[in-house]
Amino acid sequence: MRKVFILALIAGFICFGLGTFAWAKPIKVGAIINLTGPASSWGQFHAKGHKDYFRYVNEVKGGIAGNKIDLTVVDHAYKVPEAVKYVKKFCTSNKMDMIATWDAGSGIMAKPIIQKYKTPNINYSTYQGILKPPVDYAYLPFGSYIMDSYAVLEYIRTIHEGKEAPKVGLLTYNNAYGKSIHAPSKEYAAKHGINIVGIEQFPPKTLDLNTECLRLKKAGAEYIFMQCLPSAILMALKAADRVKYDVPFFGTWTSTDPDFFTRGKGLIRDRMHMQFSGGLPVDGTPGMKVMATLWNRYKTVTKFDASYWEGVAIAMIMEKAFQRAHDKFGQINSETINQALETFRDEDFGGVVPNITYTKTDHSASFKARIVQIHEDATYTPLTTFYVPGKERVKLLKRR
Repeated sequence: MRKVFILALIAGFICFGLGTFAWAKPIKVGAIINLTGPASSWGQFHAKGHKDYFRYVNEVKGGIAGNKIDLTVVDHAYKVPEAVKYVKKFCTSNKMDMIATWDAGSGIMAKPIIQKYKTPNINYSTYQGILKPPVDYAYLPFGSYIMDSYAVLEYIRTIHEGKEAPKVGLLTYNNAYGKSIHAPSKEYAAKHGINIVGIEQFPPKTLDLNTECLRLKKAGAEYIFMQCLPSAILMALKAADRVKYDVPFFGTWTSTDPDFFTRGKGLIRDRMHMQFSGGLPVDGTPGMKVMATLWNRYKTVTKFDASYWEGVAIAMIMEKAFQRAHDKFGQINSETINQALETFRDEDFGGVVPNITYTKTDHSASFKARIVQIHEDATYTPLTTFYVPGKERVKLLKRR
């Protein structure tokens, strides 16, 4: 009888534990990412980072206050209508607590939907148009392409030698993403004595950039600032070699993906640079040590990758919002998550991204930049410390 009682008691504890686990409400997250369209290797590694970090939170941290994060990743193949379809589904029938969209077009088209259903959305792109009022429920993870433009031109102004103003050429796609650096670059150049001598635009399906590079060479551009996908950057480097155009190239943080390095052997050399608002292994920060733990634990990547990094960074921002919602409001849902995000004030992410502030009227996250040099072995060397373009002097760590 005693044995029966003990066994019954143990069974009761087990059932109680299972019952408690079953009652815990999962935190539902939807991510609409390009997994099969153009630049899909970028999206695939975004998804790997996002998945790995949430897996780490669930397995190592026990979720958020005992609530498991349930991530659903879907492929929109870089098609805005497909993304909109999933945004509607995630906001209605799936009732996600938070979502992530991937590209500028999807982020813009998602805004009226997420605002109607009050579902916070963080966008993998940092296109500044996403933050046009009303900004409710739409978030960026770090500074926009305006910041990239200011940062790159400020760096060029700092390293330029000679009495004449530096001559800069813009080489971009002819779509919204490519044009995102046009206006801020012209604005910054006019205020800070930089001469933009040419703006060459081209369709994403262009097969070579010989003509565009030759025009910039004839215009006397001493530096090239690009806004296009990594495959087009490699096309530009090939064209520069063909027309014997030896100048440094600069891009925004979107300049590399995993394929960039395998296809860029002999092309990248020492001439490619970008603005990168992120942590690097050489920083040795606590956040970057967590990233190393992820790739050692899950082995979805074997070393640092900028695309994987962003997936982890966005997952970290979400995690902190979920925890804040629980701690401050006692429940985790789309409304409390949004309220929690708007309480972020100089939030520290261990050096993975610059400290983040969100308010009710400003969802831009941060405005801190640094310039890094890109190497053919898929490593990056910081050329500056972090700085606020236009407000802080650039502190050079080394000459390019």
